[in-house]
Amino acid sequence: MSEAQKMADGMVEQWHDHLAVAAASESLIMTARAVGELLCDRFAAGGILYTMGNGGSAADAQHLSGELIGHYRRDRRPLPAVTLTTDATVTTCIANDYDFDSVFSRQVEALARKGDVVAAFTTSGRSANIIRGLEAAKANGATTVLFAGGDGGPALALADQVLLVPSAVTPRVQEVHTLLLHVISELIDDWADR
Repeated sequence: MSEAQKMADGMVEQWHDHLAVAAASESLIMTARAVGELLCDRFAAGGILYTMGNGGSAADAQHLSGELIGHYRRDRRPLPAVTLTTDATVTTCIANDYDFDSVFSRQVEALARKGDVVAAFTTSGRSANIIRGLEAAKANGATTVLFAGGDGGPALALADQVLLVPSAVTPRVQEVHTLLLHVISELIDDWADR
């Protein structure tokens, strides 16, 4: 078998793995709907969504905020969403003056209040900065949403709503997180400006 054929076979295997995890995640649809409705209720009451994540999960957190501040499928008013990874000055200041594990908790403690939602994107639920950020959200009375995979790790116990992808493979978890944030964005788009 040639190297090109081995590579193609590996790509097909990844494709099939993706389809299997996506199919197994269908059970998350009602929870995704509940998260979308929660966000609509909080936006209607003046709440703000704060999102956080590391690496590819930071990109997912930014993606959700972008869909809400911009729009998903139609022109509508911008909705209040803030991603806690986007201010390099703040994150590096906290990491330098305290530690990297505090980059989200310090921001959440300063910003999130009762009536707000803090959403964490994590493939494992084990990142100390995510856990501490969720703890700060709970302490401030904010509602917490966890986008995770596998068993959800320690972050699972800190979440009011959980979208737990049935896989521990990072790319598969992130692929389904993108699908979930899209279906949530569509529900919110349909609601906004009614």
